[in-house]
Amino acid sequence: MEDRGEGIQGGKRILIVTGEASGDLHGAHLAKAIMALDPTAQLIGIGGPGMRAAGVNLVPGVPQLDVMGLIGLSAIRAVIQRIRAIRRVLKAEAWDLVVLIDNPGLNLHFARVAKAAGRRVLYYIAPQVWAWRPGRMKWIQRRVDHVVVILPFEPELYRRAGVRCTFVGHPLLDVVAPHYDRIQLRKEFGLDESRRVVGLLPGSRVSEVEMLLPVLLKAAAQLVLAEPGTQFILAQASSINDNLIQALLQHSPVPVRVVYDKASEVMALSDVLFIASGTATLQAAVVGTPMVLLYKTSPLTYRLARWLIRVKWIGLVNLVAGRSIVPELIQDEVTDERLCQEALRLLHDLSAYNDMKKGLRQVRQSLGESGASSRAAEVVLAECRL
Repeated sequence: MEDRGEGIQGGKRILIVTGEASGDLHGAHLAKAIMALDPTAQLIGIGGPGMRAAGVNLVPGVPQLDVMGLIGLSAIRAVIQRIRAIRRVLKAEAWDLVVLIDNPGLNLHFARVAKAAGRRVLYYIAPQVWAWRPGRMKWIQRRVDHVVVILPFEPELYRRAGVRCTFVGHPLLDVVAPHYDRIQLRKEFGLDESRRVVGLLPGSRVSEVEMLLPVLLKAAAQLVLAEPGTQFILAQASSINDNLIQALLQHSPVPVRVVYDKASEVMALSDVLFIASGTATLQAAVVGTPMVLLYKTSPLTYRLARWLIRVKWIGLVNLVAGRSIVPELIQDEVTDERLCQEALRLLHDLSAYNDMKKGLRQVRQSLGESGASSRAAEVVLAECRL
């Protein structure tokens, strides 16, 4: 393995394992913060271009393990080969600490492998096992030495289960600007600053976009009938191909402006958002824009999730608030009629609109202060010294 830390004596050897693109981004920020605190640290990783640009020495021959959108036997074979390669790295190399970031589908497996090999394991942006059956917490307790969390209600849940845990704040606070100029953004994206704007955020996964965007477009058509002149702008995630968006938009009954990888800006310039459940709802809360939250999946997946998940709300923004701040339309409730109804309620009821904005500000405050990556880096280096 090429070692960019060659010649540095005594530096801690830390392996960082990420999966999806978001994990690569968090890994990059964490790596920069670690090296700022300890330039002698030797950072080796399984990741992507973000981690490489941050100075992490990526393990040769083991690409980032992103399984989103992979289909077919060749894809399955490639994933299995990468899993085996990562298992070998975890077992064969001497690590002062293994840092797993997000991606619980695979990283929970790697935690077991690393622990069995005698490595110390830290999990950053921990899996939301609290939402599932209680046995998952015991699984974490046996295989993870320290959990670093980004949601304010998580520490108590982990500590109650006997898991060492540190809350560092949410990384979103480092990437979302403290203020946006709505008028300037509307000009930049060619929107009339005097007319209403509804932002469409159908998700970052192909299955989400395919399921939600057609319904959003039908709702948009209804809104235009009720509120002539309403404008629509779609935030296309970097993980979604242009061809998919264009194919779904070609029969749209209303014009929709599409912007690429500008979710925060779309949130800031919009009056109301239609938004897929996920981290994006917290991002919208940080920006401060009222929203209608959507969750829809295949009937089988939904039935399984209903059986497994043990939380009162499905949306992170409501979970963080501990109460229902934004409306959640789930599965069969995701209809153009309900979407239009909820949007019109917010647009016409100033009291409800302002109440939601107040609730979103409270969620923003509860997420902590900026600097999550730096605080996480401090925990990583302290764990290496144990």
